Amino acid sequence: MNQCEKGRRAERVAAGYLRARGYRIWKTNWRWGKRELDLVTLHRNELVIVEVKARLDNAVNEPSEVVDRAKQRNIVLAADAFIRLHGCCWPTRFDVIAVIYQGSGMEIEHIENAFYPVVD
Repeated sequence: MNQCEKGRRAERVAAGYLRARGYRIWKTNWRWGKRELDLVTLHRNELVIVEVKARLDNAVNEPSEVVDRAKQRNIVLAADAFIRLHGCCWPTRFDVIAVIYQGSGMEIEHIENAFYPVVD
C-alpha cells in the first residue's frame, strides 16, 4: 500500500471512528482551490473540521506535529470559505485525528481543539 492509499484509508478509518462517536460526516475531501478539508463534521451543534494524518509506527514526527502553522493557516482559510459558502452559523473547532499504522493493526489518536484559528 503506497502513502496515498494509506492516507485515504486513514480518512475512512477516521470517519468510521467519528461516526461511532455520534459525529455526522458532512463532507469528505472538500476542496477550495488548492486547499482541502479532510473531514467536515457536525457534532453536538458544533462544526468540527478534522485533519487526518497517517503515519507508520516508526515515523520520526508524531502525526499531530505535522499540522504546522502553514498547514493550519490553509485549513482555516478553507474552513472560512466552507462556512461562508454553506451559510454555517455553528461554533467551529479544529481537530486532528492521527492514524498510526503498527504492523498489521493501527492506533487512533483524536486531538480535540488541536489548534485555534490565528489571524496573521
